[in-house]
Amino acid sequence: MNKMDIPAAQDGRTFAHSRLGTRLRLARQTLGMTLKALATAADCSESLLSKIENGKASPSLPMLHRLVEVLGTNIGWMFEEADGDEGIVFRAGDRPLIALDPLRRGEGISLERVIPYSAGHLLQCNIHHIEAGGESAGPIQHAGEEVGYLLAGEIELMVGERTFQLAQGDTFVFKSELPHWYRNIGTERASIFWVNTPATF
Repeated sequence: MNKMDIPAAQDGRTFAHSRLGTRLRLARQTLGMTLKALATAADCSESLLSKIENGKASPSLPMLHRLVEVLGTNIGWMFEEADGDEGIVFRAGDRPLIALDPLRRGEGISLERVIPYSAGHLLQCNIHHIEAGGESAGPIQHAGEEVGYLLAGEIELMVGERTFQLAQGDTFVFKSELPHWYRNIGTERASIFWVNTPATF
């Protein structure tokens, strides 16, 4: 299973491991939970959870979904860069990126935030960039609804028990409660303009 890798900040568009660990620890301590209790509830090892909180490891996306569900928060809050007033315009090249671990094949996936996470937004929107051979962790499922537009490339999308092949210009919509997963089946980078509500990542 792929693991998320939030690399040390190289510029204003990347997130550090330490931010995720700090937010995770804050959410856990706010609820008065021990490491052992959270690890048991989220079906992960206590030692791995400790490493994540200390910025020495990063969870898989499905594991992160389990953690935030137990903690009663969402993934977006875990990666929020700053609290305060919301922006309106986000310039090309300045939008935050969440980079996922390179896969055994290709360079994996990066999520470009179209709407930086804020508690004030009902929508969540990212551009998913998937290198040739890249694929999402999962399948995952959660509350909500999702819609996407394939900006470039070719992907295979699995929703529930159905599998679809999409090319540039194709769109999709589905209920997030259905297990879903995707991969790049082309030879070039694929990019998906992806919107979902409520915000979960």
